[in-house]
Amino acid sequence: MAITFYDLSAKNGARFSPFGWRARMALAHKGLEADATVEHVRFGEKDKLEFSGQKLVPVLKDANTVICDSWDIACYLEESYPDNPSLFGGEAGRGAALFITEWTNRTINPLVAGCIVHDVYLACDERDQPYFKESREARFGKSLEEIQKGREDRLPDLHKALAPARAVIEKQPFIGGTAPSFSDYALFGTLMWARISSPFELLAEDDALWAWRERLLDAHGGAARKEKLCADAA
Repeated sequence: MAITFYDLSAKNGARFSPFGWRARMALAHKGLEADATVEHVRFGEKDKLEFSGQKLVPVLKDANTVICDSWDIACYLEESYPDNPSLFGGEAGRGAALFITEWTNRTINPLVAGCIVHDVYLACDERDQPYFKESREARFGKSLEEIQKGREDRLPDLHKALAPARAVIEKQPFIGGTAPSFSDYALFGTLMWARISSPFELLAEDDALWAWRERLLDAHGGAARKEKLCADAA
């Protein structure tokens, strides 16, 4: 095995991409993360990804094979390392995981972004902040401060959107059942993005999803809990 994993890096070296966390947890699930070489990539270092034919992280390079996109990485790991623990538990599980992935992308990520986008800007390496500010303000059509303003009042909208996941976790320890699967990592990656980038807490301690997140923070040797936070994000 000669895996190199290219992941997005904040100013203190913290890895804060929600998509990077999906792939990182998939690697850990397969027992491959500890031996993988990690290449940190800032927003301004996209030249590091030229070999992949595109400009986005995460990217996984396994010997001569290059895979981009967290979902494609998970599928590649499942197919290439069949003797390691399964990420999906079969084709039905793969389909369910794809649904959770798309639901998170289209519904949860925009709500979370509105709560933390200025904090993410502060977490970026200072060399990357002008790019992040310009690109995100163009995307949202307003300043980062305006986007994030009033987030406390919008938090119930996020909690309501998370209701389907909460309903599952109230019945079983993980979205994947008694053990985590990629369905869990798809949503967990977004919560790790917020946890690392922002001091703003998205979940209440009495929320079933809080306990679920704690279990995933401790999974696979506590890799997620050990990740450094952007302590100076504000």
